[in-house]
Amino acid sequence: MENVPLEHGSLEHLLPPSWKSVVTAWLAEDTPSFDYGGFVVGGDPRTATLWGKSGGIVAGRPFVDEVFAQCGCAVEWHVREGSHIELRGHGEGAVRGKMRVATVTGPARGVLLGERVALNLLARCSGVASMTRCMLVNLRAAGYAGALAGTRKTTPGFRLVEKYGMLVGGADAHRMDLSSMIMLKDNHVWSKGSITDAVRAAKSVGGFTLKVEVEVRTEDEADEAIAAGADVVMLDNFTGDGVKVAARSLKETWAGKKHFLIEVSGGLTLDNVENYVCNDVDILSTSAIHQGVPHIDFSLKIEV
Repeated sequence: MENVPLEHGSLEHLLPPSWKSVVTAWLAEDTPSFDYGGFVVGGDPRTATLWGKSGGIVAGRPFVDEVFAQCGCAVEWHVREGSHIELRGHGEGAVRGKMRVATVTGPARGVLLGERVALNLLARCSGVASMTRCMLVNLRAAGYAGALAGTRKTTPGFRLVEKYGMLVGGADAHRMDLSSMIMLKDNHVWSKGSITDAVRAAKSVGGFTLKVEVEVRTEDEADEAIAAGADVVMLDNFTGDGVKVAARSLKETWAGKKHFLIEVSGGLTLDNVENYVCNDVDILSTSAIHQGVPHIDFSLKIEV
């Protein structure tokens, strides 16, 4: 059984106190001055149906709820977070080609104020969750028991939503920001002079609470990082065969001497990730689960 966060509680409880201000900023961006369409429709009460129109995973409910709450509306969901959109006409709320996902009620102007912002974020978050789930299913089928993780290559201003989508899909969100973990990449090492000096400097300020990860290009660099005390070594841009050889060698060399994790990253996609399956690897990380992923199609229609 996959140990996904949704099995342990509501992901809304992860969200920081500032997250609602992000929603406010999205709405302000969409209506910076007069709401001319709102003048046309007025404030009479209306009911609208949110339809899922393409297959995938529903993700982003708290954000949609808050968008409409700030517009004076309420949302009743007919599916749980992480549910599959059923397009075959089976199951509650399903008709051929689309599925009833939620009902939105409120003043006509409010429904339409929140419509596009809600649809945009829901489509994006659900797309991330769907691609994440797809890749994770493929990895498990190939026998991989380690973690699938995203990266920090997220859309500026939208990281919280994209990381949330990764969690709904069952992946590790990886570090949220530069303050979450110390990752030393090639530019850090080159600037400091050596892997050893870079790791020592990082540990001098990170203390016992922050892990130190080092990006390496060769097995020798990995050995240096582990010897210096790195908690995680990232094998960057290795071939699939190269990963298997290096990971096995590192685990055998340092068995009983140092505790560390091996992460593999660089160029992993849905099409090739199975080539990197090796249970000496603890983490497979890729931006392919959140960069350029297809969006899930949703629409909102006022009932007449």
